This record gives sequence, C-alpha cells and structure tokens, in this order.
Amino acid sequence: MRFMILVKATPETEAGIMPTASAFAAMEEYNEALIDAGVLLHCEGLMASSQGTRLRFDGERITVTEGPFTQTRELLCGFWLIDVKSHEEALAWCRRIPFDNGEEIELRQVFETADFAVNAVA
Repeated sequence: MRFMILVKATPETEAGIMPTASAFAAMEEYNEALIDAGVLLHCEGLMASSQGTRLRFDGERITVTEGPFTQTRELLCGFWLIDVKSHEEALAWCRRIPFDNGEEIELRQVFETADFAVNAVA
C-alpha cells in the first residue's frame, strides 16, 4: 500500500526560512531509516508558494494565478511517498518524523490501478 505523507507549510517555510542544521540532520536520519527499511519511494521539499502557480479549470476557461498564496494551513512544503503493508505501519512511520515545533502532516493513501477497475466500463 502506498501512502503520501503531506507536510503542511508554516509561516517559516513560506518565508523561505530553512531548517536548522540539527533539524536537517534529524530529517536525514529519518529518511535513512525509511530507506533502510525499504519503504521510501520518494521524498521532496517544496519551495514557498511565492514560487508557485495555480491553474483553475472551468470548461474552456483556464485561470492562472501566481503565488504567493494566503491560508498557509492549506499549503504544502514537502512530502514523502512510502510503500508499506498497512495504514498502521504508515502511522508508525509518521510518528517517527522528527518534528517538534507544531508542524502538521496529513497521511493519505494513494490509489492503486486496481482501485479504478471497479469503475471501468466493460
């Protein structure tokens, strides 16, 4: 089962403030644990929304809006994509993330191809 761990942006990440050296080291240790366990598929940090663009699709009309965007709680600043045996295992990995300053994550299961077969037209 694949899960995406979405890291919510904070005022600091939106301001482009980089983590401390000790925070980077803790994150590197966590990522190495994911790699050693064979569950990490991909992980990345995202630049602030000031570097982003949103596109809204409404029929033939596409509206393009350049960042930065407000509502920090709705923005992301990074993610992990992991492949584990269960939701409980994914939660166990989430609990090990070395955050300690009010950061927030969201855990979401990724659709598999077989999930779409239920809606396929014969």
